[in-house]
Amino acid sequence: MRIVFMGTPDFSVPALDALHGAGHEIAAVYTQPPRPAGRGQRDRPSPVQARAEALGLTVRHPPSLKPAEEKAAFAALGAEIAVVVAYGLILPRAILDAPARGCLNIHASLLPRWRGAAPIHRAIMAGDPETGVCIMQMEPGLDTGPVLLRRATPIGADETTGDLQVRLAALGAEAIVAALEGIDALTPIAQGDAGVTYADKIDKAEARIDWAQPAETVARQIRGLSPFPGAWCLAGQERLKLHRARPVAGTGTPGQRLGGLTIACGTGAVEVTEAQREGRRPMPAAEILRGMDVPDTLG
Repeated sequence: MRIVFMGTPDFSVPALDALHGAGHEIAAVYTQPPRPAGRGQRDRPSPVQARAEALGLTVRHPPSLKPAEEKAAFAALGAEIAVVVAYGLILPRAILDAPARGCLNIHASLLPRWRGAAPIHRAIMAGDPETGVCIMQMEPGLDTGPVLLRRATPIGADETTGDLQVRLAALGAEAIVAALEGIDALTPIAQGDAGVTYADKIDKAEARIDWAQPAETVARQIRGLSPFPGAWCLAGQERLKLHRARPVAGTGTPGQRLGGLTIACGTGAVEVTEAQREGRRPMPAAEILRGMDVPDTLG
């Protein structure tokens, strides 16, 4: 097929690679414009732009698709279908309607659960036993379109959002290739009203740990917000990010360190296995304890 690919972060790259490897003609790759990054705050291309350029593909990064000239340029590509993976811009109706077969989205949840911006974070934080990807026909509503294909996978007991993103990106890449190969035989299934939930964008205010919560809740918060934005607490005057943790047996005052980096919660305790000091890289708990005088109570 002649495809327009639309995506921006690392999560989108496996799908681009899979479509290119399957022999589809990629007319153009749309991605977010380069953003200032690093110490020098120089403009840095998105992961999708970097990969597309390495593959020799045409890249476009308009700041908006609303101007008439952008809609016309998109339509002029003559694409049979567009594949959208975490692109980051709203697609106007004219864009959705331009490809002959419309636009397909790879969404990282089992729709209609977790429509919206942060489905992987929310699935882990809610304690969902499984998640997956859906290949969805796009329409103007927020992730409301009919589903052509879905792939489910269990969420591991110790998996972080970062871990799960890698697995779902690969699963999504496999699913979109399968969907395009069999598109004429696929039956779009409308999403029902039952089971709809919304994965709101993560607010940094959610990241501070409340040790009065049950251990299971705290452990899911830590894993769900890892690696970004990172759940955190105060260790004395220093902010300590916690990246990996599991609930364990233990009792004490919420926030009390029971030994190592095992911390008492409202009920039970969590064992932190990976953390990050300010200005440092993430490291195992044992390494943190060797280089830091961790107080007896964390705030």
